[in-house]
Amino acid sequence: MEIEAVAQLIRSGLPGAEVEVRGDGSHFEAIVVSDAFVGLTPIKKQRLVMDTVKAQIASGELHALSIKTLTPEQRPADVR
Repeated sequence: MEIEAVAQLIRSGLPGAEVEVRGDGSHFEAIVVSDAFVGLTPIKKQRLVMDTVKAQIASGELHALSIKTLTPEQRPADVR
């Protein structure tokens, strides 16, 4: 998969989220900043993001995705 394709899947599943994806074609790392994460446990935040790429993981198109989830208030100044 292409980096932008992974980012777009996450953006589509979490409208309004800021998404940054890095990777090498099979292993990816995503940083996702969203108001949707406010008040959620870390596992629920992870599940929200993983649900956006569930089909691609199930098909093997996307092999691995490491996720960092942040609310807008948690976003470091250098990510703004």
